[in-house]
Amino acid sequence: MTEQHATDHQRHLLARIRDHTAVVGVVGLGYVGLPLAVEFGKAGFKVIGYDVSTRVIDALMSGRSHIQDVPSADVAALVKSGALVATADPARLAEVDAVSIAVPTPLVKTRDPDMSYVDKATDTLAAHCRPGTLVVLESTTYPGTTRELVQPKFERLGLTVGRDIFLAFSPERVDPGNKKYNTKNTPKVVGGITPACLAVASALYGECIDSVVSVSSPEAAELVKLLENTFRSVNIGLVNEMAIVCDRLGVNVWEVIDAAATKPFGFMRFTPGPGIGGHCIPLDPHYLAWKMRTLNYRTRFIDVASEINSQMPDFVVEKVAHALNDVCKSVKGSHVLVVGVAYKKDIDDIRESPALDVIRLLEGRGAEVTYHDPFIASFNEDGHRRTGVALTADALAKSDTTVIITDHSKIDYQLIVDHASVVVDTRNATARVVRPKARIVSLSASGA
Repeated sequence: MTEQHATDHQRHLLARIRDHTAVVGVVGLGYVGLPLAVEFGKAGFKVIGYDVSTRVIDALMSGRSHIQDVPSADVAALVKSGALVATADPARLAEVDAVSIAVPTPLVKTRDPDMSYVDKATDTLAAHCRPGTLVVLESTTYPGTTRELVQPKFERLGLTVGRDIFLAFSPERVDPGNKKYNTKNTPKVVGGITPACLAVASALYGECIDSVVSVSSPEAAELVKLLENTFRSVNIGLVNEMAIVCDRLGVNVWEVIDAAATKPFGFMRFTPGPGIGGHCIPLDPHYLAWKMRTLNYRTRFIDVASEINSQMPDFVVEKVAHALNDVCKSVKGSHVLVVGVAYKKDIDDIRESPALDVIRLLEGRGAEVTYHDPFIASFNEDGHRRTGVALTADALAKSDTTVIITDHSKIDYQLIVDHASVVVDTRNATARVVRPKARIVSLSASGA
């Protein structure tokens, strides 16, 4: 293929991006893919969303969103206009000019990356793509994935990256429940295999995202996401350890944090809790740790932070045990009401939630555990379906202790402290209630 022909591929795709005649594909219509598909649709592109779940496809084509941050009204309008088509038919991917891969990248039990979803998605695309297509990986992964895993699959087809096909990495930065920052107004980092790849990918995202940040390589872009969440994991680990330190010293950790946060420079406020959850912070740092182990280097900060954060559910359960012991009760046979099972406030996502660990640990000690969460009426865990209970004065009074795991805004904390006998508050949610009648136990000895 001549250099002029290669330039034509790039020029043709850039022209279709600029005039919005390019068809955009999104593989994986979950927490990352669906918001992205909706933004492309709102920007005036025709979007083909591919997912292996027929349940998800049927709901979307009926105008129903399964993602809390994506209103069903937006989905319904795009589907009705024909701007968004959701399908489980991989052959439809042959129609796209550009496609973003947004599939899960979990860890196996040994904390090694499970790349099977990316593998399958890339194989599916390679079977249907045509020359001149842009492929962007968005799934969080270890540095080198785009170049080492994705690129060879297209080169085996005789396609030269940067000439016949364009390949880039752009990390997802979704923050579920964030009312200020969403897919559109969160800067989009992009790194291409070649300058031509970067130019095409940046042009595409520039049509629907407010700000695009270009970096020199996909490895740099892959590391951006890992640094962001490793930063959070390490700082959460630090403040969780500070909660344990304050507990041993008899100091109120919340008072210490509030006072430290008055410093106008050199300090960033993080707060302790029962552990960390979600798909990103508990998992992402381990992609980097795994990669560095292959290079004979140990990422010590990541390991220590993970150790501290993973121990917090045990710390919370010990708090519950001591709180019950102080009123002459044992964990075994006690009724514990867990308030909040989502991994963070005001969302309906339980992925990696520390509440699940707390519940398992309490039940392992013989407690009878129920839960209340205004966002999660029921959920399946380990093959067992759990259904929440209403947060009532009677339910609180009948519980031996109430444990606040997730501090949802919709929860009536005054009701809790007025009717519960003992409250273990892992989020300092009861700090501002009026005249608490319950005995309140915090993460630190001199807490709420």
